Amino acid sequence: MKKQYQPELIEPYVQEYWDKHHTFEVKENIKKQKYYCLAMLPYPSGKLHMGHVRNYTISDVIARYQRMLGKNVLHPIGWDAFGLPAEEAAIKNNIIPSQWTYKNIQFMKKQLKKLGFSYDWSREITTCDPKYYRWEQWLFNKLYKKNLVYKKKSLVNWCPNDQTVLANEQVNDGKCWRCQTYIKLRLISQWFIKITKYAKRLLEDLTLLKKWPKQVIKMQKNWIGQSTGFEIIFNIHNTKKKLKIHTTHLESFMGITYISISPFHKLAQKEAKKNNKINYFIQKIFNKNQIIDNNINTQLFGIKIKKHVIHPITNQILPIWITNYVKLENNEDIKVSIPAHNQYDWKFAKKYKIEIKFVISLKNSIICNKKRKYQPIQKGFLLNSNQFNSLNNKIGSRKIFQNLYKKNIINKKNKYKLQDWGISRQRYWGTPIPMATTKYGSIIPIPNKKLPVILPKIYNMEELKNINNIYKKWSKININNQQVLRETDTFDTFVESSWYYIRYTNPNYDIGMICKNSSQYWLPIDQYIGGIEHSTMHLIYFRFYHKLLYDFNLVTSKEPVIKLLCQGMVLNDAFYYINCQGQKIWIASNKIKIKKDKKGKIQDIISHDKHKIIHAGMIKMSKSKNNGIEPELVIKKYGSDTVRLFIMFSSPVHSALEWNESGVKGMYRFLQKVWNIVYHYCQNKKKKINYNICNINLEKNIQSKLHLTILKVSHDIEYRQSFHTAISEIIKFTNFIFNLFIKNEINQYLMKNVLDIIIKMLYPFTPHFSFILWKQLKHKKNIDYSEWPKYNSKLIIDNYNNIIVQINGKKKDIIIVKHNSNQDTILKILQKLIKIQKILKTYQIKKIIYIPNKLINLIIKK
Repeated sequence: MKKQYQPELIEPYVQEYWDKHHTFEVKENIKKQKYYCLAMLPYPSGKLHMGHVRNYTISDVIARYQRMLGKNVLHPIGWDAFGLPAEEAAIKNNIIPSQWTYKNIQFMKKQLKKLGFSYDWSREITTCDPKYYRWEQWLFNKLYKKNLVYKKKSLVNWCPNDQTVLANEQVNDGKCWRCQTYIKLRLISQWFIKITKYAKRLLEDLTLLKKWPKQVIKMQKNWIGQSTGFEIIFNIHNTKKKLKIHTTHLESFMGITYISISPFHKLAQKEAKKNNKINYFIQKIFNKNQIIDNNINTQLFGIKIKKHVIHPITNQILPIWITNYVKLENNEDIKVSIPAHNQYDWKFAKKYKIEIKFVISLKNSIICNKKRKYQPIQKGFLLNSNQFNSLNNKIGSRKIFQNLYKKNIINKKNKYKLQDWGISRQRYWGTPIPMATTKYGSIIPIPNKKLPVILPKIYNMEELKNINNIYKKWSKININNQQVLRETDTFDTFVESSWYYIRYTNPNYDIGMICKNSSQYWLPIDQYIGGIEHSTMHLIYFRFYHKLLYDFNLVTSKEPVIKLLCQGMVLNDAFYYINCQGQKIWIASNKIKIKKDKKGKIQDIISHDKHKIIHAGMIKMSKSKNNGIEPELVIKKYGSDTVRLFIMFSSPVHSALEWNESGVKGMYRFLQKVWNIVYHYCQNKKKKINYNICNINLEKNIQSKLHLTILKVSHDIEYRQSFHTAISEIIKFTNFIFNLFIKNEINQYLMKNVLDIIIKMLYPFTPHFSFILWKQLKHKKNIDYSEWPKYNSKLIIDNYNNIIVQINGKKKDIIIVKHNSNQDTILKILQKLIKIQKILKTYQIKKIIYIPNKLINLIIKK
């Protein structure tokens, strides 16, 4: 055994051993409890960044720990390989997308292996492989037959930069989620999947997700956007035709002064065909992209049509206006407009001099002040509401409902903000949509026996630039003895990433999309890891697809994931200067000289170019901000185990991680210390020791601290997923042993047991390091097959208890404290917990309920 810890020598050796012996390959085994641990699959961009490293380190630590508990662990990896970024990168680098993608996969695979992740590489999948995407084409055909997909001309979000359609979920504040370009609106034929048919289930089944972060549950609820309301029938004046309009507030019903419809409502389109002025207005809105987004300051436009509706209670004749803001609210094409109590209606009515009628007063008064400003709906009393005057909101709503119900023109109805999923993309590098159009214009699916529909092969960049010429020949095929044209649009890449986790359960199954036996054994996923940014796109589609497959009897669980962990971002110091044009120029930290004080705070920044450098603080690592850290460079310097240990120790996994190289050095020194202890033990293990009473008492103390450490570390990993505190306990105990080891003679048998357990506890975090030290301690089997250490409570001198921590009666955490600890001691511990700290920042403790050795409940209020 070498005296110095040299990761550059041991890590390639261990990785080669794992590869050669297929250490992490698994099969179904009904005699063992299964555990499916999965991190969201990476896009093969060519290089890992620190965000990747953090995500995959977390999943690997969990997978290795669960294996040590004796479980049959599935921990797979694959590549989200289709998509616009690959196509654009290929164009930029003058290489066709397939070559670019597979070249990147090969490179990133080497990077992942360098980090020692315990993947079952035999299950590796690549979503651009026809063997994979064949089955999503097959499922699409099944959905088509079940009337769950359709094609129609639709107003869509068009990204001028990426030259493709975006789903609603891919538009943030009117901009493309990927390139931040402002989107435009276009009316084109698109394929849709009816996710709205599943809106209710997607919402209701959130209650099944007990182990998902509350923040994600809330984000999904908001995105699905259920509004409990009423559908009311309005008669169109002087016709037998009717309009159905949804509203959520009946208390303001008597304040309707006009009806708003979208330019794309059927009535608006019909009127446009008869009236050139209306047609010109709609085209103007359409061409100039003047449909409102979430910005109330956007200019409002409208045009009144000749038709009117009749107010069902007052019989007042109400005008109908085509406006550019209707789609904003609950994604509806038509709405009742109540200017006094709706901010958009108020602004619009003021502009076009439409009647504004206040019908809710904070005080019980029938007097209306004509100079009043817009007033949002809130608790008060009805006025200007005829027979409903002076009633409060609740009673007024009920009376208005009864009035409309007697006329048989109202129904209670829930509406959802969620819209059908537009999955067509006008790009080459994606899964071809398996549909065709006959010469008579009818749509037919490509028969299953002709699947997969494979992309037309291109051999050079010139062909990619002229892909439409290639499509002309490729799209012409013969089906059932008739000439048809294949669809040239491709699937949104979120389709591929919505079912990949199931394919991992049996990736080589070639007679169906899913092997039922394999999926039934492995699913649902026990632990899923990924960023919070995927909450309203990937995770909604992910859950939706699972429900589709459940309805086709292809899976047996209602939800795909039991437990979700959303890791925080990786942050680093960022610096910039302002150039002559007033632009921020971001500069890498290695281009400047930084002086820090003893606490690590920046005191001075010196630039070689004499620019005044500004510290932007700790922000998310990114290429654009020039503050990224190359994982390979850090691994080369300190070893992958050091990087892994730092990432898991430096902050709670849910919180942002601030990159700090001095912290990385600290972890390297700690591993060197453990290495030194093992080295000195191996050198002196045959040395005879003289025992006395002091040795016996010392050993009792060591045993007690050892088993207490096992208890705390196991508890932190298993129940709290507090990996940073688990590592902290290992470090504290190791330092305790190190100090004893250099000052005292310790029983060699006890010392070996202590070292075995330290190395076992470090193994999930530092697998290469632990693998080698385990061998040095002369174990027959390597550490990959060892069990997680078990604590013996009888050996712990002080008794300890698990205390359940509650906030307002809801369980938040479990902590370990000494038996009979008083309330003040426990409160001091709670104040150090980040989870509790965040709550107590905005709330005050009004009461404490403490049941000794069992439970503490903090009653809090704002």
